[in-house]
Amino acid sequence: MYKNNINLNLYKTFYDVARFGSFSKAAEFTFSTQPSISKQIQNLERELDTKLFHRKPNGVELTEKGKELLFYIEKAYGNILTAERIMLETDNLNRGKLSIGLPSNMYRFIVDKIKEFNKKYPNIEITIITGSTTYLLSLLDNHKIDFIIDTLPVNYMSNDIVIENIKDMKYVYISGNKEKINSLKELENYTIILPITGTNNRDTLDELLFKNEIEINKVINIHTSELIIDSVKENMGIGYVLEDLVKNDKSINILNIKEKLPISTLALIYNKKFLTSAPRKFIDEYIKRDMN
Repeated sequence: MYKNNINLNLYKTFYDVARFGSFSKAAEFTFSTQPSISKQIQNLERELDTKLFHRKPNGVELTEKGKELLFYIEKAYGNILTAERIMLETDNLNRGKLSIGLPSNMYRFIVDKIKEFNKKYPNIEITIITGSTTYLLSLLDNHKIDFIIDTLPVNYMSNDIVIENIKDMKYVYISGNKEKINSLKELENYTIILPITGTNNRDTLDELLFKNEIEINKVINIHTSELIIDSVKENMGIGYVLEDLVKNDKSINILNIKEKLPISTLALIYNKKFLTSAPRKFIDEYIKRDMN
């Protein structure tokens, strides 16, 4: 029989045990005792008539039913935190939070905007989280970040998720010296510093090189644009990055390659139902002004 009165404390205890993987750590976090935490979990398991955790010598592990429950509890907890922020944040941003998710190579694009925002609204707590698109989308889904700035394509289907193009950016080859390189063919004579294989930008480039019958034999693969740029400055080779990341860097030489290089579209991704005052202000004043 379904109950009309839900003991939310039991679900909060379940959430704490699930994320810490331990009764004792959950007890320490909540200033409670391990027996009390254990009893609450037993009560919840009895109410739901299912086992939620496997007990192990070094902690606990979620059962399949426990994983199912956690999926919904995480969403509910995220909703509560967002509701609290909506109540606490003021329109003049005397207090509040801003949490942004982005791949690490996008930080250079947004750092000046963050500096401007922080100067204008110094009481807003800012959090920057980097990671893969899949990881960031999971954080967005659970309201742990406010929005994502990433390059397309982004494969995510939801009526509440908005994906807006910010700007198109082209890739360029760069060097730390004044090499006169005008074609892709000439790159065969140099060490080329590229994004790692399997990423969208690398796959697109590999297709272009294959189409033009270009064979690069001396390659250094680096995961982030920051490290590619730093490696170019150390004269380790010719790098391949988005032009926006280096166009104002006087120590970098952008090569004038005659072939048309790939274009990447930068996008803003957010849940329109869960934007609080601070992220909405940041998007309107510092992101949308750059949209095409």
